[in-house]
Amino acid sequence: MENNRQPNRLKHYDYSQNGAYFITICTRDKQKIFWHNSDNQNPVGADIIRPCDKLNQWGQIAKAGIEQISMHYPNIFVDKYVVMPNHIHILMRIDNDEFVEGRIISAPTMSTIIGQMKRWISKQIGKPIWQKSFYDHVIRDPNDYQRIWQYIDTNPIKWELDEYYTE
Repeated sequence: MENNRQPNRLKHYDYSQNGAYFITICTRDKQKIFWHNSDNQNPVGADIIRPCDKLNQWGQIAKAGIEQISMHYPNIFVDKYVVMPNHIHILMRIDNDEFVEGRIISAPTMSTIIGQMKRWISKQIGKPIWQKSFYDHVIRDPNDYQRIWQYIDTNPIKWELDEYYTE
């Protein structure tokens, strides 16, 4: 069987270098598994500040997996995220200049970080739930960062218009 998957990473880009990244990860077959069934039409956001009371048990596990990233990788900062019914968005930064206990920590690649998080969430849920790989966007400047921040903020409100929306 021939593999027709196109590489979705920037060629020759070091995904462990300092910078901000916008990550989108979809569930397998875009199954809506993270919100309570009755809440699929209502907005829910999840970030460091807002509560996410519309998340079901699996959504809470996904939220916990995202929030643990910085605990496992001290120089990775999750600035904002949202758990949608069938995908998650994460705005994160790598800062290799951070010192931990007097030493410089080098960052793993984005693929390593996201892979570890996806495995942990799937293990907690008890089965694999993710599509292969993930979408990434390297944040280019402060305007790009603000645009992504705003997108994450408004994504739950615009769920029915979202490119990942399914009936």
